[in-house]
Amino acid sequence: MANSIRTQQEILNKLNIAALNPMQEEAIAVIEKTTNTVLLSPTGTGKTLAFLLPLVNALNPESTDVQAVILVPSRELAIQIEQVARNMGSGFKVNAVYGGRPISKDKIELKHTPAILIGTPGRILDHFSAERFSKDSIKTVVLDEFDKSLETGFETEMRAIINELPNLNKRILTSATKGVAIPSFVRLDQPTIINYLKDKKVSNLAVRTVITKEKDKLNTLFELLRHIGNEPGIIFCNFKDSIELVQDFLDKKRVNYACFSGGMDQRDRERSLIKFRNGTCQVLIATDLAARGIDIPEMKYIIHYELPRAFEEFTHRNGRTARVNAKGTAYVLQWEKELLPGFIKKTAPLNISEKATYIPPFWETLFISGGRKDKISKGDIAGLFFKQGGINKDQLGVIELKQDCAFVSVPISIAKDLVEKLNNTRLKKKKVRVTIL
Repeated sequence: MANSIRTQQEILNKLNIAALNPMQEEAIAVIEKTTNTVLLSPTGTGKTLAFLLPLVNALNPESTDVQAVILVPSRELAIQIEQVARNMGSGFKVNAVYGGRPISKDKIELKHTPAILIGTPGRILDHFSAERFSKDSIKTVVLDEFDKSLETGFETEMRAIINELPNLNKRILTSATKGVAIPSFVRLDQPTIINYLKDKKVSNLAVRTVITKEKDKLNTLFELLRHIGNEPGIIFCNFKDSIELVQDFLDKKRVNYACFSGGMDQRDRERSLIKFRNGTCQVLIATDLAARGIDIPEMKYIIHYELPRAFEEFTHRNGRTARVNAKGTAYVLQWEKELLPGFIKKTAPLNISEKATYIPPFWETLFISGGRKDKISKGDIAGLFFKQGGINKDQLGVIELKQDCAFVSVPISIAKDLVEKLNNTRLKKKKVRVTIL
């Protein structure tokens, strides 16, 4: 027991986490001793770490097979969990597989079998069907955001996956929504339910209505962005066409933004999130795909450019701000002839005549054509920028290291100069391209 506590503490130190929150402490204690667990907790409360810590602790270091499978509803959530698991530095191999990238990449990574396999149900079932690894040692399955997976239509794939696990003896289901029926195929016998949804603090969220005279709301949206000033936030739209409309408008107004929707290529979606996380863009225009299951920082506001169609959408969009103990605002753009749905309480309209000072974006993102598979580390990249780029620590922003590439944020004012200095230089024996993303 002492060894597991020490290992957990080492992981927390590596993640720069001083202490676990009460939900995480309870979840870890329950998952370690219980066969079937349902964890219900609001978005942003740390459910990923709550199930990863006991999962890693139960793995057999002598085994060379897959021991745990984590099923998720989206590619972004798969990538996010993989990143957290790798940052833990547990010593166990972890891989994420998902649709939208070549299956050949998966095959290469799966040649060295991971202890934990994370992925979307369709892609994991593809690998199961091709028998790329033994399923005999898989004893744990996690259905993360299981309600979203059911809503997205993954029931058939999840059923097939669970039916192919002969030695499954632990099931962990997580959700940020209560009252979702658990399908019988999960075979969840007498689960222990950990429910922290009742403790969700909504008092930190302010909902403000902004009335628009025009149906398309674009001019009012721009005025609202000027009123808010330089803060990171999401503009939520219901449709891809609406995103394109907002995109064209903000282009004309020279507002820096990134887009995120199901109609985009996986690579473009990932790059939008990278630019949003590192401060290159402060506005993300998105569909409800961005309402949960993606790795983005805490933000001060979200904007409902189009009214959500259901209470769940409204809740999950709002969950992107005022997370845990922070304060945040959800702005509802309402055309003056539009009726608010019953789940949105009417508030006194916000006067947005006051304008904050607009500060131009500071960061630009550079792309580097080398990553983990080339044995390149974040320290190697920092060294390249300091020594050959001639910059100081304050000029080096966020570094995101991927399997085959990396992204670095630097001040816009020196981005072109750095590309000229660093493009076609060597990084860990590899000649790399450096370009502006």
